[in-house]
Amino acid sequence: MGDNGLIFLQPVFKEMIWGGNRLSTEFGYDIPGDDTGECWGISAHPNGDCTIKNGEYAGMKLSQLWSEHPEVFGRAKAEGVFPLLTKIIDAKADLSIQVHPSDDYAKVHENGSLGKTECWYILDCPEGATLVVGHNAKDSAECAQMIHEGRWSEFIREVPVHKGDFVSIVPGTVHAIKAGVMLLETQQNSDITYRVYDYDRLSNGKKRELHVEKSIDVINAPASPAQDSIHNFAVVEKNKPVLMERSAYYRVWKLVVDAGAMQSAEAVSDGRASCACNNSVLSLSLGKDFEADYLLASVVDGEGSVNGVAVKKGDHFIIPKECDRLELGGAMELIVSAEV
Repeated sequence: MGDNGLIFLQPVFKEMIWGGNRLSTEFGYDIPGDDTGECWGISAHPNGDCTIKNGEYAGMKLSQLWSEHPEVFGRAKAEGVFPLLTKIIDAKADLSIQVHPSDDYAKVHENGSLGKTECWYILDCPEGATLVVGHNAKDSAECAQMIHEGRWSEFIREVPVHKGDFVSIVPGTVHAIKAGVMLLETQQNSDITYRVYDYDRLSNGKKRELHVEKSIDVINAPASPAQDSIHNFAVVEKNKPVLMERSAYYRVWKLVVDAGAMQSAEAVSDGRASCACNNSVLSLSLGKDFEADYLLASVVDGEGSVNGVAVKKGDHFIIPKECDRLELGGAMELIVSAEV
């Protein structure tokens, strides 16, 4: 397969009314313009189907690999669509106030599409940053009334966030990313978003489409407490996959690789370090450590190696079934996900 089995992907970039240029300055990507809001790092969605960069499948779209080579993903035959989508989002301005439907609602109202459950890992944000997560209406009737009357300051619930926060966004959750926040998003393979409110902004001289009635249909009311959705993982144990969330669709880990720390651990424990390591290389197993047939991985800081292949901040790759043993070196942070 080449590159010791790892499958590297060419990201797809999306220019947005709220986008900026930090995907270039922070990650070194060759972006299409200074209004680039999204990097679809691992995606097989028709609106952004990533191309494989290396090995025997080079030039193939991820959706094609999924359907024609199910063995890569530990499957006997291809079924359904590739389940997940990984993005990095750079919000120079506020995103619209929005909500996502469930699978059941999207299937009926969006031509059989999947719904959209998603989660965010906050890569960076300014001091005092907030996100919109939830709303203040006491029930569905008050929710509809507040939306129709445009009582946005009353309706919207803003919550403080910090670097390293992990935010769960289940279908029916009113949400919005605010200016200055950069995050990695793991989500179902869906591009269905209902805009509730867009600050009356103009795009190409006209307001963007809103989806008010569909939004009211799917918004959960009352909203669940914000503290149920946000947990901080800024500091985690090194050289060990730390599970941040297990949803109905995915599991997401943070993995901080620090080969130097492993070397120290070996010395302190006289060769009995908690991690399996050899010559300052972290050794993990797809099956044992992740209980997964394949993994999606994004390097969000630092640089190092995976199975002898150099990786750096901004790289997105798939670790396929054949790669059960993983050897990681260097000093880097990865966000890793697997389907459930």
